[in-house]
Amino acid sequence: MSLSHINESNQAAMVDVSGKPVTVRHAVAEARITVNDAVAEQFRDGEFLSKKGPVFQTAILAGVMGAKQTPHLIPLCHPLPLEDCQITTEFANNEAVLRCSCKTTGRTGVEMEALTGATIAALTFFDMIKALDKTAVIHSIRVIEKTGGKSDILPANT
Repeated sequence: MSLSHINESNQAAMVDVSGKPVTVRHAVAEARITVNDAVAEQFRDGEFLSKKGPVFQTAILAGVMGAKQTPHLIPLCHPLPLEDCQITTEFANNEAVLRCSCKTTGRTGVEMEALTGATIAALTFFDMIKALDKTAVIHSIRVIEKTGGKSDILPANT
């Protein structure tokens, strides 16, 4: 087994995708944030309007912005036309779930964009609520679905 971003000289290198077929690529990633009861109470009726503004709406915008910046943040990611990016939010049982769904038509997948979008949304959520909960935990950042490439990840039936 070898790492795709390490060349024969054992140096970091961008993967050559020029020979890959152009297909519709889709990926979904999520990040979870566990918060204390004081923060959970603020989300009981939906959106929490903190002193900085609406928490989920701000996290959604930041997540989309983050996904669009992926090749500037991750050195060996290919710049690609991000044709769709959607952030969804859920809150239950003292936990926020931020999901990022990305789509493109190209030669390489969008899982890094989805992961970046979900992570930036989670970091923004944390920033918005940290005055009420300095012990909030961002966790379980992962790809939950990926299609259109050589290997797919399909969502588990939960």
